[in-house]
Amino acid sequence: MELREEVRAVPGRGLDGDRYFVGRGTFSPAQPKPDYELTLIEKEKIEEFAHTSNLPFTGYHARRNIVTEGVLLNDLAGNEFLIGNVRIRGVRLCEPCDYLATTSFPQTLKGLVHKGGLRAQILTEGLIRVGDVIHIFHAPIGA
Repeated sequence: MELREEVRAVPGRGLDGDRYFVGRGTFSPAQPKPDYELTLIEKEKIEEFAHTSNLPFTGYHARRNIVTEGVLLNDLAGNEFLIGNVRIRGVRLCEPCDYLATTSFPQTLKGLVHKGGLRAQILTEGLIRVGDVIHIFHAPIGA
């Protein structure tokens, strides 16, 4: 886990330099799966959990690829969006697991239910940078 100012996103692989990119992640599937390419979590949910639990929980503890601000990630499950110029599809919520509880705090199992972020698929290759804006694609009315 390391902070980067920018990272290359690659469809079917994930983020260049991430352990899952080369299939060495703790839970790397035998065959690549879209929901293992990218994980995101809201800064607001990290801070809320730290405050309510009175624990020093940070983005590092959350073990997600990207920490967002001002975006309701749960609403992006099943939807496409851009991070900078990289097209992404939200696949499913990224619920807390026993591994997260072991590497951080046991309280995450209950405290981050439906607040643990989003698993997403990378649809186009490109660079994601700190500070990139997230643009959400809204379906036309009646679609």
